[in-house]
Amino acid sequence: MSIGDYFRQKEGTGALATADSEGKVDVAVYAHPYVVDETTVAFIMADRLSRRNILSNPHAAYLFLERGKGYEGKRLFLTKLKEANGAGINEPDLKVKYDEACRDYPDETLSVMYFTIDKILPPVGGEE
Repeated sequence: MSIGDYFRQKEGTGALATADSEGKVDVAVYAHPYVVDETTVAFIMADRLSRRNILSNPHAAYLFLERGKGYEGKRLFLTKLKEANGAGINEPDLKVKYDEACRDYPDETLSVMYFTIDKILPPVGGEE
């Protein structure tokens, strides 16, 4: 199953882990990533700690646990590609979600952070 199909079909909870340039870590609950293609995902991010960490350290990890019994899901190891907002978002569906988020959170400064998927592992075990 493609990564795009996976995130369109599965329900669950995700968390994005980041660290600043000094290695101080943070983790925050995040919705499914927007899958651009099989090697690229994007998240709509507010100007908060996770975004600031990514700006100083481009590496992150996203853990997604499927709803249901056990530990089914994915770990995505990510590296920042670029950041965009407004007219810089080229994917129509993502642009709609971004515009909706901007309306829903008018007091937030939002952007879309694009990442390369470096590696995908199951939530438990797998290659270390």
